[in-house]
Amino acid sequence: MTFRISKEFHFSASHRLDGLADGHPCSRLHGHNYVVELELSAAADALNDVGFVRDYGELGEFGAWLDREVDHRHLNDVLADRNPSAENLSRWLYERWQPRYPELSSVRVSETPKTWAEYRP
Repeated sequence: MTFRISKEFHFSASHRLDGLADGHPCSRLHGHNYVVELELSAAADALNDVGFVRDYGELGEFGAWLDREVDHRHLNDVLADRNPSAENLSRWLYERWQPRYPELSSVRVSETPKTWAEYRP
């Protein structure tokens, strides 16, 4: 049996995507109100002494970092080594935060209310 928890975070940022056909709207500078969902998981026998996968309060560190380093930024500058698609953003966030949260099992990123990209190694 596996337990999964998740917590949602929000930020706003601009980006533009390289490599698209001329005239594609995403090749122009534009912005989104992003939603990021961290999912953490643990086996039933790996819960902490309180019975948590991880205390939700400990995820506040991620939220504070997101507000400080990503919110109201241009993602092409923040993710300087990769095209800032939702897919690449989800992987970048996972790789950056999995060492701090070893229970991190996936990161989901939404650019619009109807679209999501998920990185789950």
